[in-house]
Amino acid sequence: MKRGGRGFHILDKDLGRITHVETAQVHAFRPVLRLGLAILLCVSVLIASIGLLGHDPAHVNLVAGLVVACWLGLAIGSNDVANSLGPAVGAGAIGLLPGLILVALAEIAGASLAGGAVTHRLAGGIFEAGAIASAEQEQMLMLAALIGAAIWITLATGIGLPVSTSHSIVGAIAGASIAALGFASVHWATLITIASAWVLSPLAAALLAAAFLAFVTIHVREAPDRTTAALHWLPMLVGAMLGLFMAYLALLVTRRLDVWPLPLVLVTLLTALPAGWIMRRRLQIELAENREKPRMKHLFRPPLLAAVVIMAFAHGANDVGNVAGPLSVILPGLGSGSALQVPVLVLLLAGLAIALGTLLFGRRLVTMVGTGITRLNPVRAFCVSLATAATVLVASGAGLPVSTTHVAVGGIFGVGFVREWLDRRHNRKHEALPAEETRRRLLIRRSHVATITVAWVVTVPVTAILGSLSYLLIRLATGM
Repeated sequence: MKRGGRGFHILDKDLGRITHVETAQVHAFRPVLRLGLAILLCVSVLIASIGLLGHDPAHVNLVAGLVVACWLGLAIGSNDVANSLGPAVGAGAIGLLPGLILVALAEIAGASLAGGAVTHRLAGGIFEAGAIASAEQEQMLMLAALIGAAIWITLATGIGLPVSTSHSIVGAIAGASIAALGFASVHWATLITIASAWVLSPLAAALLAAAFLAFVTIHVREAPDRTTAALHWLPMLVGAMLGLFMAYLALLVTRRLDVWPLPLVLVTLLTALPAGWIMRRRLQIELAENREKPRMKHLFRPPLLAAVVIMAFAHGANDVGNVAGPLSVILPGLGSGSALQVPVLVLLLAGLAIALGTLLFGRRLVTMVGTGITRLNPVRAFCVSLATAATVLVASGAGLPVSTTHVAVGGIFGVGFVREWLDRRHNRKHEALPAEETRRRLLIRRSHVATITVAWVVTVPVTAILGSLSYLLIRLATGM
């Protein structure tokens, strides 16, 4: 069938790439999936041995919790790395191994420096800690939540459903809390706040990504002199981006040290100016090698790499709570509820688990997505990564666990909408497609939206049920 118009041709490629990426994620995640099944079997045997062999429940809770939390960290690191690194590798901005190492280090930094708020929220903000009868009961509750989330993530990955670890752990904690303490123990206002963040964060990312892409397209790509426009705008954009990011880091440090945040302005200025100058020099070298009209792919390699680092930092800051939150309760001597003290060591260990998953299992998925079936070009990937990172960092600062993947999907939709707006702005003419082909495209687009929506709606109640059942079974095995 003859395809009409450049826009429809691009849409065909995008639809095909998205389909291939989903298939690639399933195949690349299989080693982690098999590991998850083995770990769940071992944990089940370990818990069953409490009653049969008379083991100390506290020690079993600790060992089982560490094992399941470690697997969740590996799963998070392996499955989410392609969201940020894939397009950068595909664009030639960085090699695969250096990219994996860079992302892993950024994940650890984000977890250690900015993961405390989300971790504290998950550890003691969803249920009434004052109703806990003993430390062992609280450990059992969090172990049940970890097991419930791990079971759902394993099953959902096996059937190809794109579930969120953040949604899973929140639902599992709520379900285990209901089984242990009753419906009244759950902080429903907190759950509503978290659920609202799940809805608003993809919308915010969509708006930001659309604004970034519109700005870059109008001021750089469509400029009469692209070279001059790139040298003018891109250094300013990268300098402002890195300056604001460093200001965010400085704010985190000043909060920890409880000092006046005057260094915040200085760090911003000291970072933004050199970053802009380095970006300008890099562009001049690139333009010297490509004297004709430069391709956007080449111009956006350095900004894309900077956005990848920021997005990996944001991912570590938010998703570390999924591991460190329950783990901080299971580990003895850290307190509970609002009095819970989350040491940097726990955040660091959880960040290391995520980074290890990136290094051990991320290579296959990044290779598939980045070098073979990249779904976003560098410009759109930059806009999506930057919008996702900004949204997730704001959520992390507020202590709200959100899905990085779903936020990135929101950014991708925002990019798609602004591309359609730009097409209409230029009044491009396309041949009309046959009715069957038009319907096929609509069905494909709606199927992706429906799949994500179903995963979002189903995850919380399913993990709540699994968390409550896990708690009841652990309680039955321990006789408590």
